[in-house]
Amino acid sequence: MLDLLPRSTLTDLPTLLASLAAIAPLLDAMPGVVFFIKDPQARYMMVNQTLARRCGFKNKQELLGRTAEDVFPSRLGPQYTAQDLQVLHAGSHLENQLELHLYPEHLTGWCLTHKLALRNVTGEVIGMAGVSCDLQAAHDTHPAYQRLAVVDDYIRQHHTRPISLAELTELAGLSVAQLERLCKRIFQLTPRQMIHKARLGSATQLLQSDLPITEIALRCGYTDHSAFSRQFKALTGLSPSQYRDAQRYR
Repeated sequence: MLDLLPRSTLTDLPTLLASLAAIAPLLDAMPGVVFFIKDPQARYMMVNQTLARRCGFKNKQELLGRTAEDVFPSRLGPQYTAQDLQVLHAGSHLENQLELHLYPEHLTGWCLTHKLALRNVTGEVIGMAGVSCDLQAAHDTHPAYQRLAVVDDYIRQHHTRPISLAELTELAGLSVAQLERLCKRIFQLTPRQMIHKARLGSATQLLQSDLPITEIALRCGYTDHSAFSRQFKALTGLSPSQYRDAQRYR
């Protein structure tokens, strides 16, 4: 979707926003996709209705001029804004970032986030655009689905220990390139992302118990507690202890 945005011919952000106004109803008609454009200060300049709804707003206009830190819960907003500013300041992009988002009424959902710095004709960063796409159900009609379903089941059964790509390729009878390509096509995830998703999904369940976080890290395949905490925060925006507190006080 971000490929729809012109890169080398942009003059300024208002011109871009005006050019996209005509397709705004199409962007609003995608319940599984969050879309936004922000200015250099990471303030929302254009959003779709899906984002507004997931932030608890009826009208998407209420988000305009505000940052993620302004509209998301305090435990999440600063993390999202920091990520935005990193993309803006570096003039770079974020691609296929697996994230577990927390929505109003304490619902959770896995998505893939993409963010792109927007430059004008002189190369100056004038804003950024982004999408977060909900992970869809696996494409079970694909000819290779059964072979890859075995891989998915293996990951879920063995995520408590290190899993190598060599194990998965041998199990599937595929090369690394074939495994990567088919996992992306069928599950929308790389094999490594599938492992992270299995581990973090298990961790979110265990964090609802009174188990020590170090024990949860071990049970989810992490030998290093700090590595677990870093990975958990990268995918959820919260540290394990913050996530536990959020679940207790919901």
